[in-house]
Amino acid sequence: MDDSSSWSHFRDVRAVALAYSCNGLDFTFFPVLYSGLNFIDLMVRQGNIDNPPKTPLVPGFECSGIIEALGDSVKGFEIGDRVMAFVNYNAWAEVVCTPVEFVYKIPDDMSFSEAAAFPMNFVTAYMMLFEVANLREGMSVLVHSAGGGVGQAVAQLCSTIPNVTVFGTASSFKHEAIKDSVTHLFDRNADYVQEVKRISTEGVDIVLDCLCGENTGKGLSLLKPLGTYILYGSSNMVTGETKSFFSFAKSWWQVEKVNPIKLYEENKVIAGFSLLNLLFKQNRGGLIKSVMDKLINLYNNKKIKPVVDSLWALEEVKEAMQRIHDRGNIGKLILDVEKAPTPLMANDSTETSEAGEEEEDHEGDNENKERMPFIQ
Repeated sequence: MDDSSSWSHFRDVRAVALAYSCNGLDFTFFPVLYSGLNFIDLMVRQGNIDNPPKTPLVPGFECSGIIEALGDSVKGFEIGDRVMAFVNYNAWAEVVCTPVEFVYKIPDDMSFSEAAAFPMNFVTAYMMLFEVANLREGMSVLVHSAGGGVGQAVAQLCSTIPNVTVFGTASSFKHEAIKDSVTHLFDRNADYVQEVKRISTEGVDIVLDCLCGENTGKGLSLLKPLGTYILYGSSNMVTGETKSFFSFAKSWWQVEKVNPIKLYEENKVIAGFSLLNLLFKQNRGGLIKSVMDKLINLYNNKKIKPVVDSLWALEEVKEAMQRIHDRGNIGKLILDVEKAPTPLMANDSTETSEAGEEEEDHEGDNENKERMPFIQ
């Protein structure tokens, strides 16, 4: 599809063979072993982001693999290095070419699947907690979607600071699996505002909100003086398989209109955070590199560890996205490039259209083609 407004269905995502090229003095080229799936990928699929790229496109923003080629100006890396990387799209592929600025060596004890689950979740969590909200000893944090990849990263990072209280919301079926990662856990559909205030009458120091909508006002109402509310997503806008203007309008309408005068009177802070914009639009790769160094040190000291929910073949990407859409994951979903699809999913041919007609061959020599999930 060339019109991004028509994006929506899972059927628009499938694995195909595409020609791939790589050039530049500062590039790293490597075969991908694992790629991470994030909720933002669902929003991209729906065209539910600002200035969505034109289709066709290959989604995905993080992956891991082994360096196979380097640009002439690259220093600090060698062919054969185990690496994880941020990619400005194209991570759901068999090969990736990305500037060295966004590439990091994998710790010796970290698996490739863990490495694909590491960058987005932990950098997002670290930046919000320490760079934006200035988390310190004795503070309290409310995090929504505590069972997701970012939620679990937040919980682990909070545990590295003494006496931090973590309040989490999650679907009730996840509670048993994640109950030990947070201090207090509430059902996402319960009146968590009253539950938090029952435990902490003043509220909390930090609210991390990936939901938006009515949760914005609730989060602000829970902030202590000098507290910080951070919006880093808007998953309430994704309620169905297709892009819903009703959900968008409802979420926008439910956002509490903030009076700046009230902010200074109540000594509260409102902030937003987008890692991808920080990396690829605002050129803060150096800052993210320093954060990754700190996170890798925490990993090496066994303070943090990525939580992997499940592994999926490239051809199973529709089913993997459905699992995220249904909020069924605990931790991160990973695409395993070398994994064969299950028989039922393999029957959903990636080389024929819905009408059963053979897809057109894309330009490029066959030996230079790689398979990758692809939004048409």
